[in-house]
Amino acid sequence: MAFREFTSTAAQLYDKWMKDADPRTEDWLLMSSPLPQTVIIAFYIYFVMSLGPRLMENRKPFDLKKVLIIYNFSVVAYSLYMCYEFVMSGWGTGYSFGCDLVDYSRSPKAMRMAWTCWLYYFSKFIELLDTVFFVLRKKHNQVTFLHVFHHSIMPFTWWFGVRFSPGGLGTLHAPLNCIVHIIMYTYYGLSALGPTYQKFFWWKKHLTSIQLIQFVIITLHISQYFFMKDCPYSYPVFIYIIALYGIIFLLLFLNFWYHAYTKGKRLPKGLHNTTMQQNNNDIHHKKE
Repeated sequence: MAFREFTSTAAQLYDKWMKDADPRTEDWLLMSSPLPQTVIIAFYIYFVMSLGPRLMENRKPFDLKKVLIIYNFSVVAYSLYMCYEFVMSGWGTGYSFGCDLVDYSRSPKAMRMAWTCWLYYFSKFIELLDTVFFVLRKKHNQVTFLHVFHHSIMPFTWWFGVRFSPGGLGTLHAPLNCIVHIIMYTYYGLSALGPTYQKFFWWKKHLTSIQLIQFVIITLHISQYFFMKDCPYSYPVFIYIIALYGIIFLLLFLNFWYHAYTKGKRLPKGLHNTTMQQNNNDIHHKKE
C-alpha cells in the first residue's frame, strides 16, 4: 500500500512537472519521456561494465582502425556543424554572454536554437561509442568509473535541458565543448591513421590546456548569474547544476595538470580516461 501511494504521488508530481515543459520539443526523438534514454544509458552501463568484458574475455581484440578513423572524423564534422548552428542561433547573433534568457517562441531563430540543443543532446549518445570501442579492443583498464559516469550523466541531464530550457545562458558550455571536440577528435583521427602523421601532432601537448580553459570559461560565465540583481532565468536549477559540474571538472583538471606537469608523477587514471580518448592517446602514458 505504501509503495502504491508513493508511486501514485510520484506520477502526479511528474505529470504536474511535465506540464511546464517546452511543448516545441515534445515530439522530437527521445523527448517524449526520460524513460527511453534511461533504458539506453542503463544498457550502456551494463554492457561496458559487465556484459562486454565477459563477451570479450576469450576473444581477441577487434581491429577497429578503419572504424575509428571514420568515427573520429565524423564526430569532428558533426561538432563543426553544431558549433556553427549555436553561433548562428544565438551565441554569435544576439546573445550578450550575460543574462540571456530562453526564447520559447516559434520564431525561426528560437526554433533553430532549440533544435541545435537537441543535436547536442543526441551527440552524447554517439559519444557512448568511445567506451564501446574500448571494450571491443579489450582496453578494459580505460573504462573507469569516472569515464562511464561522465558519459552517462551528460545525455541524462541534457534531456531536461532540451525539454525545459533549450537556449539562453545555460547553453554556452555546449558550443565550447563542440570546439574542444573538434580539436580532440581531429587528433584522435590523425592518430588512428598511423605514425606517418606524427609530424602533425606538435599541438598535442596543448590538449589539456584547452580542456582547462574550457572549464574556466564555463565556470566564470555561469557564476555571474549568482551576482546578477535581476535575471529571470526560467529554471535556475540548471544554472546550479552547470556551475557544480564546471567546478568539479575544473578541480579535476587542475589536479591532473598538477600531477602531470608539476609533480611529473603517474597521471590520475580516472581523469585521464574521462578527458582523453585513450585508444589513440599516446601523450600521457609514456611513463606507464
